[in-house]
Amino acid sequence: MLLRQEVIRYCMTFDKVYEDYPFKDHTWTCMRIRDTGRIFAWIYERNDHIWVNVKCDPQWRDFWRDAFSSVVPAYHMNKEHWNSIILDGTVPVEDIKRMIAESYELCGRRKR
Repeated sequence: MLLRQEVIRYCMTFDKVYEDYPFKDHTWTCMRIRDTGRIFAWIYERNDHIWVNVKCDPQWRDFWRDAFSSVVPAYHMNKEHWNSIILDGTVPVEDIKRMIAESYELCGRRKR
């Protein structure tokens, strides 16, 4: 998984998801959950690669960062709860999908 469209296509497999472009800069895409409006994936280009910001459980945050040099504290996000995945080919597709799915689950929970 290296391309923006591959990430968008995967995100669209989740229930009640839509693609949004909240900025005038259309190189930033966010994937939202319709029921809550929450963003579970930010997709953008930086340093000649596509990056994906995903929410993560703090217990897993450091695991992913230690496992892959291309998983780093999230660019422009809360670094305690968000990681950036740099799509440079070094993170296996199944792990990218797992991180996106976890982000979807975390962001889909309704506030009480």
